[in-house]
Amino acid sequence: MSDENVELHYRSIDAVNRRDLEAFLALMDRNVEAVSRIVAVEGGLHGHDGIRRWWDNWLETFPDYKLEVVGMRDLGDVTIATFSAVGHGAGSELPFEDNAWLACRWRHGKCIWWQVFRAEAEALEAAAE
Repeated sequence: MSDENVELHYRSIDAVNRRDLEAFLALMDRNVEAVSRIVAVEGGLHGHDGIRRWWDNWLETFPDYKLEVVGMRDLGDVTIATFSAVGHGAGSELPFEDNAWLACRWRHGKCIWWQVFRAEAEALEAAAE
């Protein structure tokens, strides 16, 4: 099951890079709980409606946002991707590059929880809960 979860995690990142919301939602449980990097602004995200809200807000703010997986940890029902993100803010010529960790918990081929972390130790701690 674990190898399958790694593949699902890669597919979810690929869906973001292709801007394929339907493919992304197909990997998310209907009751998925998500915490994006801008949780202070968005609050928690619940279900497909929350994911749609995040998707629209994020890609409106960063229209050329692109993720590159640098590493993947397989922890059974949790996977943690180390990634590099690049892009520009909407209306900005100034590029950005950011590194973070994305933890996902999987059940029956669907993501039931994901959260972005600034540090690997934080992602590992959350994965252990």
